[in-house]
Amino acid sequence: MSVSIRTQLFVAASALALLGAHDVAAQTAGGSTSAVNVEEITVTARRRVELLQDVPIPVTVLSASQVADTGTFNVTRLKEMVPTVQFYSTNPRNSAINIRGLGSPYGLTNDGIEPGVGLYIDGVFHARPAAATLDFVDVEQIEVLRGPQGTLYGKNTTAGAINVTSRRPQFTPRTDVEVSVGDLNFQQVKASITGPLSERIAARLSFSGTRRDGVLYNTATQDDLNDLNNLGLKGQVLFLVNDKLEVILAGDYTRQRPEGYAQVVAGVAPTQRAANRRYEGIAADLNYRPPSFDAFDRLTDADTPHRSYQDVGGAALTVNWEVGPGALTSITAWRYWDWNPSNDRDFLGLPITTISANPSEQRQFSQELRYAGDLSDRLNFVLGAFVFRQTIDSTGKQEQGSAAARFLLAPSAAAATPGLLNGYGQTSDISSTFLSAALFGQVEWSVTDRLRVMPGLRLNYDEKEVDYASFVYGGLQTTDAALIALQRSILAPQSYAAKTDDTNISGQITVAYEVSEAVNAYATYATSFKSVGLNLGGVPNNAAGAPALDAATVRPEEVTHYEAGIKTQPTRRITANFTVYQTEIKDFQAQVVNASVGVLRGYLANADKVRVRGAEFDGQARIGDGLTLYAAAAYTDAIYAAFTDAPPPLELTGGPQVVDISGSRLPGVSKWAGSVGGEYSAPVALAGRELEAFAGVDVSYRSDFSSSPSPSQYLNIEGYSLTNARLGVRSGDGWSAYLWARNLFDENYFELLSAAPGGSGLYVGLPGDPRTFGLTLRASF
Repeated sequence: MSVSIRTQLFVAASALALLGAHDVAAQTAGGSTSAVNVEEITVTARRRVELLQDVPIPVTVLSASQVADTGTFNVTRLKEMVPTVQFYSTNPRNSAINIRGLGSPYGLTNDGIEPGVGLYIDGVFHARPAAATLDFVDVEQIEVLRGPQGTLYGKNTTAGAINVTSRRPQFTPRTDVEVSVGDLNFQQVKASITGPLSERIAARLSFSGTRRDGVLYNTATQDDLNDLNNLGLKGQVLFLVNDKLEVILAGDYTRQRPEGYAQVVAGVAPTQRAANRRYEGIAADLNYRPPSFDAFDRLTDADTPHRSYQDVGGAALTVNWEVGPGALTSITAWRYWDWNPSNDRDFLGLPITTISANPSEQRQFSQELRYAGDLSDRLNFVLGAFVFRQTIDSTGKQEQGSAAARFLLAPSAAAATPGLLNGYGQTSDISSTFLSAALFGQVEWSVTDRLRVMPGLRLNYDEKEVDYASFVYGGLQTTDAALIALQRSILAPQSYAAKTDDTNISGQITVAYEVSEAVNAYATYATSFKSVGLNLGGVPNNAAGAPALDAATVRPEEVTHYEAGIKTQPTRRITANFTVYQTEIKDFQAQVVNASVGVLRGYLANADKVRVRGAEFDGQARIGDGLTLYAAAAYTDAIYAAFTDAPPPLELTGGPQVVDISGSRLPGVSKWAGSVGGEYSAPVALAGRELEAFAGVDVSYRSDFSSSPSPSQYLNIEGYSLTNARLGVRSGDGWSAYLWARNLFDENYFELLSAAPGGSGLYVGLPGDPRTFGLTLRASF
């Protein structure tokens, strides 16, 4: 995106700041034919119902109408509306949600670490990042909290939290239906029905289904790839025991069956290897050329099936009981995740890696107890306890093909030993158990009518253990030690067990001051910890050739956070909010990715120090009865303050084993990001009926960012902007029809770039979706 467009975004943000504006793009895009005042927006970010402008933390709110009207049906779409959110996914397992550039290491996911951004759906913590790829089902509101949240939430979250609230069962019968169709054979159906089962029991059943053809084309199989195939169900039963006690039993199931997430060839970088070890020399020897070197031709000839199948579900029992001076909440939940993948990890139509799959089965149980109440007119509190247990069992398999020796070994070795790697493979069995327990709480003391002080504290215990075993099979059968060593340089057997635990205390203090009825200011100092991690995908060997068990454990992160903000509301229809912050992390859990295939494909280590600082603006203005405008802007300066032993970037493959990248930027973080948009509506008469016509536009922008754990000049993603639009009519009795377009100007952009295995200099990318358009019909009755 050009500088001029970026300037326009921030001019628009500044203009709204002068008008006033609202914290986030909340309640934009209409869904209602009447004006909604910003003070009507309430949140539960601090575990109690509060007005958004009174909450002394930076929080973004998306209403149900905005989620529906803008097509924000998953976290991927959410990042377009909230510029402080980053989401990257090479498949559901290898997904990461970050806020302000922090949360999970950029690159290959390792199950042995905790997410720094908590995803909560109806109060239940979802441990696996795969949940972020699912469609939202029957959403009432989404809250995005920025900064550490450990003193209010069950699971410790060092970077922020996404709190999704579903629509509750109602005693008034209601049915909602939404049907969308579009190009690429896009089909989406959402439905929800609610009503009473008796005087004190109500239920809600919700459904969501999405299908779409792929946006890539496989020239070898003559089939499309990276399609959508999602199905979700959710059921809830509400039991009002009496006026003070309610019980909600909920269950959900989601199935995904896409042929994805394929990547395509994006280019070749020169490396420090000899010419015959670089991609050009290897491809010439094998007489191979990919369908295209232009990633936006969206062509691949991958010869291994792409399958990203997952089943996710669970049940939760929530009890809310008004007792004593407050309310007691209990959330008991069990969840599962079954992952059945197949990937072409060499990304080419060559038999290099012919099998690459790591099926997993995850089970989790969580119990949260929380009591929130008032001790006096000036003193309220939240106290909580949390227990979480998770098991993950993975059975991986990787197998090399007939082209593997030439692609992965020196030409002399490949020529001298034909068949050395053909059929050579590795299987792995990985079992891990995580246990976490915490006590947390926060007090709010109103020192005066204007001054509030809010200290909070958290005591956290984590225990983790892993059993890892991998075995090799096939390939050329030989007793020659040199040939065996060549095979083991690609895939090697390894076995180890590790167990660790950690206890820490963290806390925060927030001071909030009501400058006037229209202005609230706050400042926060917080410490936080991201728990100790385990490497679940193999570890380096030591000098004796045995697993380096000291590398099996990854030290916990220590977080120090400062934040100050101001929330203003000069009129009932205008607000503008500003935040500045700085976060420092010692022993940052960084992803180390080795360009060779094998046990070091991806593992975790600690960078000495990371520093992130920035400034943010969120605003909204309602002008007259028909025009709503919003803007959100974020400046994020995220660097490795000290990382002296980082892995080399792509272009230094074959050179130094480690490099000093201190002072370089963190991957996945744009320095500038923003979103601007609005909706205009006006009454119209059609076929004798009074209706409302509306038109809406949403524009998002992200400046360039690094797509490599260590900065590489070849793995930088250029900045881009996306424009989405809608045009339609709606009635006052619950139906609407509108045309929509996403990526209206058909911008070519990458979601991510990555180095292909083998160290040849080849790199691949995941192109973002092209322009799509369609029609949505919605009715409530």
